[in-house]
Parts: sequence; C-alpha cells; structure tokens
Amino acid sequence: MADDTRAADILAGLGGAANVVEVEGCITRLRTEVTDPTKVDQAALRRLAHGVVVSGTAVQVVVGPEADMIADDIADLL
Repeated sequence: MADDTRAADILAGLGGAANVVEVEGCITRLRTEVTDPTKVDQAALRRLAHGVVVSGTAVQVVVGPEADMIADDIADLL
C-alpha cells in the first residue's frame, strides 16, 4: 500500500480532516487530537495499524517507525 494511501485511510479512520485538530509523529505512533472521538473508526484504524489507544479526544495510532513520515503525509492532506 502506498504511504499516501495509508495516510488518507488513517485520516478517514480518524473521522476525516474536519475532525482532526492536530497530528504529530512520535517514534512509532501518530499522536492526534480529534474534535469528536465518536467519529473515530477504531476497527478501521486497527486494520491499518498495530494498535489504537483512545483517551478522550487524544488518539494514538501505532504505525511503526514510519510514524513521522505518515504524520507529514496526513498534515499535507489537512
């Protein structure tokens, strides 16, 4: 899967661009903040990543060492 496609799929799983307040790469995780956590499709994100942690409006998506690159790709889509 191309990285830009993966970034777009992860963004969709986060509820779309309108739902994402912030995204940053942190070693192996995408650390994001969303407006409405009920719009996050955790099942879809789990299919795309190694794991998902949701705590309130904070969503971490475990993607591996390419986290920074995917975060940059997502930022380009916002």
